[in-house]
Amino acid sequence: MKVGTDGVLLGAWTEVYPSDRRILDIGTATGLIALMMAQRAPEAQIVGIDILDIAEARENAAASSWGPRLTFEQCPAQEFTAAEPFDLILSNPPFFVDALTCPNAGRTTARHTVTLSYEDLCMSVVRLLAPDGRFAVVLPLAESERWFSVCNGRLRLVRRTDVRTTPRRTPKRVLLEFVHENAVSESTQPRYDELTIGTGEHEQYTEAYRTLTGDFYLKF
Repeated sequence: MKVGTDGVLLGAWTEVYPSDRRILDIGTATGLIALMMAQRAPEAQIVGIDILDIAEARENAAASSWGPRLTFEQCPAQEFTAAEPFDLILSNPPFFVDALTCPNAGRTTARHTVTLSYEDLCMSVVRLLAPDGRFAVVLPLAESERWFSVCNGRLRLVRRTDVRTTPRRTPKRVLLEFVHENAVSESTQPRYDELTIGTGEHEQYTEAYRTLTGDFYLKF
């Protein structure tokens, strides 16, 4: 699981505030999202955790300009503890809940909720997130309702972007931002919009997608 569109989308879409000093990437894998956060939040300390080997994430951090601000730990989210809560937590989690598993153990762990259920992820976020912090996640649209049912009463949606691959296709992914349930009033309405990645022509991308991800793709 190297550099994928989901991770790039989440790392570019998530709003980063000047007050964000502690950022956590749950399921960091190669460290992609953590590295994007280090680029976007020059004053922040970023931690990436994963149940899988994080040696590649450490290598990527060491080869970057932001290595001193990046820390990676091989630890399940359910067991991870921190001295201080996080201002921002992100996750591109395993998302195939009921699908058949893959023969490759690494891909199974990365893509299926084998070691990190939605319930465990939600509880970890609630435990580790600062009172005024935000949590951002990318999910398949088909799985989002399952996630909403798990986090109901614990996390409140404040922002949502449905993602289409081309204008004629229905949304397949959704980008979501949450805060603690009691962090905003019940009358606060989430912000909704859509993003289309491609124009429909081969390897042609929309201006909106180029603008969003242009700081991270060399080809843009």
